[in-house]
Amino acid sequence: MDYRCGACHEESGLVGLADLYDPMRTFVLKVERAETQFIIEDEDRLANQERSSELFTLTYGALVTQLCKDYENDEDVNKQLDKMGYNIGVRLIEDFLARSNVGRCHDFRETADVIAKVAFKMYLGITPSITNWSPAGDEFSLILENNPLVDFVELPDNHSSLIYSNLLCGVLRGALEMVQMAVEAKFVQDTLKGDGVTEIRMRFIRRIEDNLPAGEE
Repeated sequence: MDYRCGACHEESGLVGLADLYDPMRTFVLKVERAETQFIIEDEDRLANQERSSELFTLTYGALVTQLCKDYENDEDVNKQLDKMGYNIGVRLIEDFLARSNVGRCHDFRETADVIAKVAFKMYLGITPSITNWSPAGDEFSLILENNPLVDFVELPDNHSSLIYSNLLCGVLRGALEMVQMAVEAKFVQDTLKGDGVTEIRMRFIRRIEDNLPAGEE
């Protein structure tokens, strides 16, 4: 069977991956149209990491499919994915710090190393390469030769502007904001669009002083 998200050309564009096989026994996905939330519960604590990653990939595909049905154009979907990723990153940073025992980074280069060698490895099972540093040391690129989110995925022609993995950029922004770093993250290359690699460009904007969690003063 061909497990390709978006390769099966329905009138709606992306095919619903829930139709391919049901990942809901181990993962619970809720998509709410206004305040979209992405909740994953690992109920069975699968011993097989590869199986778990595959289920996550398919569940993420179902999420993107639903957003493409809910919003009229790709730009709106891209914004929602970034927003959702930001909210995930804000909450994920506490788990990351507890599990990784990583201390405070002293500069943006240390931050880049932690992102690529610890965070991506911990949550996606990959280690992006770090390259293309700016002369000022405030910009760099993460090169993902293998992006597990796009396994089984092809973009149909009517979604050529979709940034399928844009959730990752939001996660990076949200998590770093919680450790007092305002950054910009965006995709500049994408294998789904014919590029040889997937590249996320990271830019340091400023250090946030006296940052407090939302709702606290």
